[in-house]
Amino acid sequence: MDAVGPLSSEGLVQLLTHTGEPVENETFSPYAAHLSADDLRAFWRDMTVLRAFDLEATSLQRQGELGLWVQSLGQEGAQIGSGHALREPDFVFPSYREHGVALTRDVDLVDVLKIFRGLQHGAWNPKDHGFHLYTLVIGSHALHATGYAMALDRDGLVASGDPDRDGAAVCYFGDGATSQGDVSEALTFASVYNAPVVFFVQNNQFAISEPATRQSKVPLADRGKGFGIPTVRVDGNDVIACHAVTQWAVRHARSGGGPVFIEAFTYRMGAHTTSDDPSRYRSKAQESYWAERDPISRLEAYLTNRGELSAEFRAEVEAEAKALCERARTAVRSWEREPLLTMFDDVYALPHATVEAERAWFERYEASFADGETAAEGKAH
Repeated sequence: MDAVGPLSSEGLVQLLTHTGEPVENETFSPYAAHLSADDLRAFWRDMTVLRAFDLEATSLQRQGELGLWVQSLGQEGAQIGSGHALREPDFVFPSYREHGVALTRDVDLVDVLKIFRGLQHGAWNPKDHGFHLYTLVIGSHALHATGYAMALDRDGLVASGDPDRDGAAVCYFGDGATSQGDVSEALTFASVYNAPVVFFVQNNQFAISEPATRQSKVPLADRGKGFGIPTVRVDGNDVIACHAVTQWAVRHARSGGGPVFIEAFTYRMGAHTTSDDPSRYRSKAQESYWAERDPISRLEAYLTNRGELSAEFRAEVEAEAKALCERARTAVRSWEREPLLTMFDDVYALPHATVEAERAWFERYEASFADGETAAEGKAH
């Protein structure tokens, strides 16, 4: 790590060292005190299953079954830890790499692959999961999250006096998005209107191939301070610390305390996408350094040292991961492209005259090809 700047350890909250030794933190340890051995095994299970699925999806893309895949390899701790801190009234606005958060919101990971096979723009109902569709336009959803948070407040679903009803919006994006104008605008609105939104930045150190050091001279969390928003830097490969910090942040937001900006400092162990070659812009030494800080190995060491990770449980998780990967392979290879007209089905919740007109035009357009073929066949005869 650098001594200062966005790649430093400056102010990082950590509750487990990279070798799995527990660390006390006066402010945030209480927010992880409720975690039982079962909870921690569930974290390990989710991270392990997610990684297996991630590698399977990468293989499917290499075999030509997917057009693209965006790996979350190495970021399992940040996503599973934070995702398990959320409740039903909360609503997540992801970018396109949040497969782990999707898992914690009960989205079927196999459905996610429909997007990357080019079959659908979104493969789940956001309302059913409190999990919005993936956003590929960098940072644009920060504004959507802030607007949703303001609506929660105006609907009386923040600091209502009944904590079970209160919710917050949680917006996930990467370090590159913090350089986008949309994010700056969202931070301004969130701060001024005291919106119950948690901005969760996964600083995986590269905006595609551009290192974070070329985006900022200070830790990314400091960008929140400029807007008057409380900020926290957390070790993104420490699943327990990510859980604790997010617990604090969402409680702060739900209770009317306003927005929070979290920077989870992590490392993208894979490529940006399957169209990328990270060996062009980072070293083997750097990859080895971060491999020793693998979020799954860290929790595994902690649980093993406590005698809380039995061989039977490992075998169960391995079988679960294998079954998920097999289901993914079978499903992807069985999918066929839906009729093109289905693209008009879910544009709006209710019938819309403009969309209906566009649908009618497209039907005529498609039919014109059929007429042409019929005419050509007639001339041939």
